[in-house]
Amino acid sequence: MKMTKVLVSMPESMKAKLDALRTQGYTASGYIRAVLERELEQISSGQKGR
Repeated sequence: MKMTKVLVSMPESMKAKLDALRTQGYTASGYIRAVLERELEQISSGQKGR
């Protein structure tokens, strides 16, 4: 799979929470990618209630 980069700005408090996930074996990129994949799948399958 060809990958590309996305630059995202966020509050420092949110970045600190992402950094804390390292103790659970996540990287910030990996966690964000997993959340986006899950959310986009819900949207495309019509499961999102928004």
